[in-house]
Amino acid sequence: MKPVRGAIPSPNIWNHTATYELENRAADPDGRLWAAMEARADWSGRVVLDLGCGTGFHLPRFAEQASSVVGVEPHPGLARLAQRRLRSRGVTNAEVRVGAAQEVPLPDSSVDVVHARWAYFFGRGCEPGLAELERVLRPGGVALVIDNDGSRSTFGAWFRRGFPHLDPPAETERFWSMRGWTLDRVDMGWRFEDRADLEAVVRIEFKPDVADEIIRHHEGLEVDYAVNLWSRAY
Repeated sequence: MKPVRGAIPSPNIWNHTATYELENRAADPDGRLWAAMEARADWSGRVVLDLGCGTGFHLPRFAEQASSVVGVEPHPGLARLAQRRLRSRGVTNAEVRVGAAQEVPLPDSSVDVVHARWAYFFGRGCEPGLAELERVLRPGGVALVIDNDGSRSTFGAWFRRGFPHLDPPAETERFWSMRGWTLDRVDMGWRFEDRADLEAVVRIEFKPDVADEIIRHHEGLEVDYAVNLWSRAY
């Protein structure tokens, strides 16, 4: 099956699903990003939407506290893997639906917290998705959007080098701030179990020439990696 209409390709997870699983495991090893999210939104006993959930890596964790969780993913193959993850872990209060951020397959005012991590909401151009957030969130609901902070950290320097065509960080920050979103800067970090995993992940995130340079100059199993957590109460 083809991705749904409006889906924006994610070359890393779409084309290298197993390697992206290694990346998810390496991200936020000390729980700093999760702590920042919990400070902005309480999903205990509430309905959570994980928008662009991929293979469902974060669904079981939300399901531990939420009353119910819905993962929405535009790539049918990844959605099937997310469903398989829930079944294998015996998670009964979560489900996965195929859909896009611009057309979320949920009723109006039906969720309390939306989580979107490296999925669709990259600043300029995501206005249709923002309108959908406003539609599906209940009054008082909170949206959480995580993206790379290209203004600092080791990974931020790699990101600027690998994607020079993207909007400058200051312009993206203006986009969110002018729409009433709050910024938390989080030093999330990457920590891998072995060097081969780090190198494999770098190669799915960057073009070969940039990846080769990164691998040649970066030593060890950890990477200083900063992200932006944007949040807004509706």
